[in-house]
Order: sequence, then C-alpha cells, then structure tokens
Amino acid sequence: MSLFDVQNIIRWGGPTALCAMIFAETGLLAGFFLPGDSLLVTAGLMAAVDQSLNVWLLVPLLSAAAIVGDSVGYAIGYHLGPRLFTRDDSRWFHKDHVRRTQQFYERYGSKTIVLARFVPIVRTFAPTVAGVGRMRYRTFLTFNVLGGVGWVAGMLLLGYGMGQSIPNIDRQVHWVIAGVILMSCLPLVNEWRQARRRRVS
Repeated sequence: MSLFDVQNIIRWGGPTALCAMIFAETGLLAGFFLPGDSLLVTAGLMAAVDQSLNVWLLVPLLSAAAIVGDSVGYAIGYHLGPRLFTRDDSRWFHKDHVRRTQQFYERYGSKTIVLARFVPIVRTFAPTVAGVGRMRYRTFLTFNVLGGVGWVAGMLLLGYGMGQSIPNIDRQVHWVIAGVILMSCLPLVNEWRQARRRRVS
C-alpha cells in the first residue's frame, strides 16, 4: 500500500492512521512529502458515504493532531536552532525548504503559521522556523490553533460537502485528489514566480 493511496490508508487505519499522518506532516521535518490536503478532503468525502467514519469526530481529533504536530516542530526549531541551516541535505531534509519558509515569513510575519497550513512543504517547516526565530510561544500557539482548526475543518468539510451533494463522487476520488493536489501546488508556483521576479528586478 502506497503512502499516496489515501483511500486505502483511511480504510485500513481509520482515525488512528489519519492522526499519525497529520501529526507527522506538521511535526516532523521528514513529513513534508505526506499528502495532508488530499488526505483530509478524501477523509471528509468518505465520511459522507461511509457510516464508519464520523466527520464531527474527525474534526477535533485531527485538529489536535495538527496542533500538537506544529508544537513539536516549534520545539525542534527552538532547541536545534541554527544547526538546521548547517545540516547537510539528505533524502528527508533539504535546506532549500527552510529557506523558502523563511522567505514566506519575511512576507507574512506571524500570520505565516496560519497561511502555511494551506501550502504544502511550507506547512511542515513553518513551525520549525518559528522556533528557530524564538517567536513568543503564546503568539505561536494562538496562530497554531487558528491555523490547525481552520485547515483541518476546512478540508474535511469541503470533502464532506462534496460527498453529500455530488452523487457517486466516491467512485471518482482519484479526480478529486488530483484537483486538490493541483490547487495545493498553486501557492507554491505563485511564490516561485514572485521570487523569480524579485531576483530579475
């Protein structure tokens, strides 16, 4: 079973697997490749057609996993600090991801903690960069809770709404996932284009 076969992951692992993957994507630097957006939308969609999943239970459970994950990421950045920027690139860690997240911070400040939830890769490294920068933890936690609940509830309820309003959409999940991945990549493409313009000018 592939990490990107989100339907089977949800069927096989249920809420436990969902919590583990949401936590890993937001709390562990090696989790940047996990499909958080498509996982949440698909979970919401499946909850609309499968009585074994309760979307109103998933919202608080997965929100908690996302919030705890970001707090762990913050702690990693706080305690490891600048050593993250001198660490060699590996299969699971790339300094470019940290630099890209720093640029995101330069543009959006503390709001990055909320906005980054909706941007793949950046959402994994944003709490760590906040820890490196010694953001006041109370401020970080406020944005962490707002972003975590907003991201999880928004994606789950988007999928749930589609599952309830579009007949037989559960048979076309692969198209839904493709659409979610495309939409998730748009902020990254936009950031890349703007960074390129800034270098040219």
